[in-house]
Amino acid sequence: MGNPILDIRDLHVWYRTYGGYSKVLDGVNLFVHQGEKVGLVGEAGCGKTTTMRSVLRILPEGQAHTPRGQILYHGKNILQMNRRELHQVRTSGVSMIFQEPAAALNPVFTVGTQITDVIKFSGLGKPEKQKDNIKNLAMQAIREVYIADPERIMSSYPNQLSGGMKQRICIAMAIVTARELLIADEPGTALDVTIQDQVHKLLRGLVEKKGMSLVMITHSLGVAREMTDRIYVMYAGNIVEVAKSGELFRNPLHPYTLGLLESVPKLTGGGMAEGIYGQIPDYLRPPDGCRFHPRCPRAVARCREEKPNLADLGDGHQVACFQV
Repeated sequence: MGNPILDIRDLHVWYRTYGGYSKVLDGVNLFVHQGEKVGLVGEAGCGKTTTMRSVLRILPEGQAHTPRGQILYHGKNILQMNRRELHQVRTSGVSMIFQEPAAALNPVFTVGTQITDVIKFSGLGKPEKQKDNIKNLAMQAIREVYIADPERIMSSYPNQLSGGMKQRICIAMAIVTARELLIADEPGTALDVTIQDQVHKLLRGLVEKKGMSLVMITHSLGVAREMTDRIYVMYAGNIVEVAKSGELFRNPLHPYTLGLLESVPKLTGGGMAEGIYGQIPDYLRPPDGCRFHPRCPRAVARCREEKPNLADLGDGHQVACFQV
């Protein structure tokens, strides 16, 4: 498939707190090829959003610290880019849909102003000479997310739109200018199930139509299976399993992946979902060895002392576990 467009290598991210450094990411490795759809799944608080926000360098300055690692975009390290290079990545390379649409949209500006500002920020000619073209591009983006009457929507404020419409506007802002990679951070979480399904289908269709790569952040393995070609399973700042979507469901190997699958609600009369014992560790004082060992039914002494690396089992299936 050639070189990946995005290649994250041994990424560590710590947050400064009053109690010391919260060591959230502990050596994340992840790559995305041109046109590929990749899922990043795990419980809330596992570091999924931190990983992807690092790609755009939008973690809070002065609080987030990256002691080690690389984020290569077409072979160039984003973490070492100057402002001009980073601007190029943000305006023509990578876009991101955030988890909560109400928080992603500014309540004091109209929808039209916010979408056209994205176009202007991308450097599409001189705004005063491109006014009509910019407005037409914004309206076309609104039509592409299947919202009727774009003229009215352009003059509306976010509080005048439903949750589903707000999320569609966020998608429109992400695709209004040409991009190679789209990061979607749980775009359906704040919506009811029916609207959530519509948003996912819309997103998948737009990505395929425009030939974009996709990273889908979700805590739902079902959504990842439906939306992506490969899935990365993340636990407490570590990638613990990687496989093609079908293979992961046919042959899950890591105890955490098995626990996630057992947590899926049973709709066939088979009883309650079992869930996973315990909770994500304290990042200020993470456990030694494998971070999952306090919750793992297979843990042995080695798991408490040594961190397992991803081992390749063939056909791209990788697992970080001593018991596999």
